Amino acid sequence: MSTQVETMNAQEVANRLVLLCREGKNVEAINELYDDDVVSREPKGSPMNEKVGKQAVLDATNHWINSVEELHNAFISDPIVGDDFFACTMKVDATYKEHGRNVMNELCVYEVKDGKIVSDQFFYHTGN
Repeated sequence: MSTQVETMNAQEVANRLVLLCREGKNVEAINELYDDDVVSREPKGSPMNEKVGKQAVLDATNHWINSVEELHNAFISDPIVGDDFFACTMKVDATYKEHGRNVMNELCVYEVKDGKIVSDQFFYHTGN
């Protein structure tokens, strides 16, 4: 008897990502939902720009977590899903160790293939 694991569709991946982020489990979300060869893009002028691979995304996320002195508020919207893509907005109000307090609003767009996030892209103003 063979057991086949059901692959999550884009809606299920989106719902899971939002749930984990709302619980503050961003690292767990990456470990569980991201493809090993994910491509992650941020706006030109951002310190993180483009990352390739799950480990690079984890490193960048941990770097961001370690840069935060105090997280005042974080919000992620419900996802909007179309085909193999989904989008949500995030708003983070944090005080950073090196830069002080900042509120960042961003639009996050993800692509899902075979139940994993294969790309993400974040849109926000970098101040440049």
